[in-house]
Amino acid sequence: MEDTSCRGTTHNFKVGIYGWRKRCLYLLILGLLVMVIVNLALTLWVLKVMEFSSEGMGQLRIVTGGIQLSGQAMVLDALLASTIRSRRGQPITLESSRNFTINTRDEDGRIVNRIFLGNDRLECHTRGFRVTDTRGTVLFSADKNEVVVGAEVLRVTGDGGAIFDGTVQTPLVRADSGNELRLESPTRSLEVRAPLGVLMESRAGDISASCLTDLKLQSVAGAVRLDSANVYLSGLKTATPTPQPPPSRGLHPTRHEIYQLCVCSNGKLFLAPPEGLCAADNDSSVCR
Repeated sequence: MEDTSCRGTTHNFKVGIYGWRKRCLYLLILGLLVMVIVNLALTLWVLKVMEFSSEGMGQLRIVTGGIQLSGQAMVLDALLASTIRSRRGQPITLESSRNFTINTRDEDGRIVNRIFLGNDRLECHTRGFRVTDTRGTVLFSADKNEVVVGAEVLRVTGDGGAIFDGTVQTPLVRADSGNELRLESPTRSLEVRAPLGVLMESRAGDISASCLTDLKLQSVAGAVRLDSANVYLSGLKTATPTPQPPPSRGLHPTRHEIYQLCVCSNGKLFLAPPEGLCAADNDSSVCR
């Protein structure tokens, strides 16, 4: 018999990527490497342009208690901050191309105060508005009940003056030095009252009061006094004198330069000749 022995066969297998797959892998790795280099370069460029550093970014510095900005800042959306202040000795400017609004809210989130600055108006929505000086003295305050002007002098420089629709209560109304003071009511009546007295004084000019119908000076418990060296009542009617006999020859008729001041029963004043009774004729229209 022929002894037959089995011989083992050896197979060689190549492990790896070959051919077009290898080339695609190299191209992918090369592309990733290029992207990493480009991203790194862009990152370095952005860091250089924005001036990033350990203290902050550009003109924005991180300081103790907040951030510090040297220059201009443009806020595209909302800005939330507890305090905004300028550097010592430098001004701060807030600018908007359309309008500027400041709101304050309560604990529930409701708006309680608002300041609106638009192109042609300034609006303030609040329960009370107050202006004080450096010493804390109230110069101006306003709420729904009253408006208080605490300054020593309230000056209105407009040509039309000050117009009040209601009542004005003040201890003193005075014109500026060198200007006249005029109290006028174009379509209604003008009434001046005081619990103790009304004083009208002009130290360097005249006092004039005019009206369309009646001018009343009334005193309930006292008297109306005209204290002056000369009192003139111009425009009074003069009563027709009683016919006198013709003067003697060589004598000129008497010219009356002094008259009597008489009062009609209805309160009107008239002038009468110095001689005779202080009365108007029955057919006279003086007292009508």
